[in-house]
Amino acid sequence: MKNSLLQILLFCCISYSTFAQWQQSAGTAGLNMQSLLTNGIYNLAGGKTGAYLSTDSAANYSLSNTGNDNAGPTRGFTKDNNLIYTCTSQGAFRSSDNGATWVSKSVGLTNLLGGGILKVGSKLFYVGPTGVFISTDQGDNWSASGLSTTDVRCITAIHDTLFVGTNGAGIYKSIDWGANWIQINNGLGNSTNFRAIESKGNTLFAGGPIGTGVYRSTDFGANWTLLAGGLASGSYRGFASNTQLIVAGSFGGGVFYSTDNGNNWTTINTGLTDLTIFDLELNDNYIIAATNTQGVFRFALSNLNLTSGFSDSDVNDAISIFPNPTTNQISVKADDKLIGTAYTIYDHIGKSVFSGIIINENTSIEMGNLPGGIYMLCVGDNMKQISKIIKQ
Repeated sequence: MKNSLLQILLFCCISYSTFAQWQQSAGTAGLNMQSLLTNGIYNLAGGKTGAYLSTDSAANYSLSNTGNDNAGPTRGFTKDNNLIYTCTSQGAFRSSDNGATWVSKSVGLTNLLGGGILKVGSKLFYVGPTGVFISTDQGDNWSASGLSTTDVRCITAIHDTLFVGTNGAGIYKSIDWGANWIQINNGLGNSTNFRAIESKGNTLFAGGPIGTGVYRSTDFGANWTLLAGGLASGSYRGFASNTQLIVAGSFGGGVFYSTDNGNNWTTINTGLTDLTIFDLELNDNYIIAATNTQGVFRFALSNLNLTSGFSDSDVNDAISIFPNPTTNQISVKADDKLIGTAYTIYDHIGKSVFSGIIINENTSIEMGNLPGGIYMLCVGDNMKQISKIIKQ
């Protein structure tokens, strides 16, 4: 009986050890991978040899590069309801069949080399050595959208505010779709090179250069803080996030995750045979990592014992603002889940202009003394509910 019990315990330990580690995705061994995207059941990976597709939660990938760049790396993906886009060494490409085939879409790009691509609402953005480009027709045509003399390496957005990381000039933001850009480097010290930037709710995370680490901003980029809490110093190239966690990939240090918005981090590298991470992604069941020389790996989210809280959909359904636009006062209609939680209003440069508490289901906020413009109302735990207010 005693021997049987020991055998059962040993089996459980071995099984958990085998399960609680990274698994290399078949079809990617030995490959350079630089970008990832999940679109429902479709998981895409891109790298030096083009685009690859998995339809089994990143367990197996196969080359899916017909029509896409075959001369250089696929560096980024984005998507909308019907289409998937890549940024590559040869410009932008678009797929209407979940990556089975691709069509070049680079008319108007003055430099084809891409650093990042992002879809925000009906607008598509492409960044590279000659700045930012915008398309309003799903990539059919592109036009310059600022920073034309700046090498832009990455892009993200909070609501309709854009943020970009650059090679040599730090971080910029725009509240008018790139017509104007504001440099937002307070707290970054001498760090000027940023190759990864991520928005999680209203929190920004930016991957700094060698010798730094991950910077965080909770005020729309007005101020940045270099994070510690178990996060190794180094260069960071990839992020992924959902409502429960943020995951960061370092250049040589592997993967770290945080469940408290970046205050504390835990390393998860068991099974990774390449600790140089170019990108990260999340699907329903796995963290997915793109590595420099050993392809794609996946790590089961069930290993992390995540607890659920407010989801984005829960919070979005829990609040509404009227009138909006407004000339003086707004009323915030909140679900009883949010009563007693804090709110903050930020102006267009990320400065806090007013804060208070949601006191009941209809909380009035006076804005008559504020100048006209665009403001952000952030409500709830970690201020993760974001609503735009237009003050006339």
